Amino acid sequence: MGAVLTDRVSAKDGKRHLSEDCFKSYLVEDSLYLREYAKIFAWGMTKATTMAAMRTYYSLLSFVQENEDLTRLRYLEQYGLREADIQALPLRPESRAYLDCMIDAARTGEGEAECLMACLPCMLSYGWLFQKLLQRSPAVKDTYYGALVLDYAGPGYDTACRAWAERAEVACTGLSPERAARCRAIFRACSEHELHFWEMCATPRTDI
Repeated sequence: MGAVLTDRVSAKDGKRHLSEDCFKSYLVEDSLYLREYAKIFAWGMTKATTMAAMRTYYSLLSFVQENEDLTRLRYLEQYGLREADIQALPLRPESRAYLDCMIDAARTGEGEAECLMACLPCMLSYGWLFQKLLQRSPAVKDTYYGALVLDYAGPGYDTACRAWAERAEVACTGLSPERAARCRAIFRACSEHELHFWEMCATPRTDI
């Protein structure tokens, strides 16, 4: 989706060149994905040993369930879809593999470091992708996709990402070499899954 948006949303003429089937499919997949993604924070909370860790998970969960929901639900409504109506749809294999990787890391890890290394590739990549898109094509904000782009390219999301990244630095400070290596492996694996998610979204679902 990142490559699709970057390549196909034109800022020159302000028109939509991104396939609506791809965009609608992304919205549906993202809705199913976010439902499962929230479970990572549930695992994190069960292992939290400080209020700072709890607040970080609450901040992440609040953004996923409140900020991301609003724009996504509006787009779904424009396609005649309701969130409740798509819950029975299956996750695509790439999404399922990604979520299984993140949830397993949070479930089997020792605590906050593993959980944050699992969930942050998703949150941070959205900020990076949409900031780059807006820098390259500023007029995209005035297109059909502008609301989505501005959600992730705006200063509010950037500030939140910086705060989450700073918390991750704290959580990963002083780890044993073995645990630090495991955390790096988690972050890399989840980053690769994030890439596969975007690649998947370039091909629309066939069941909606």
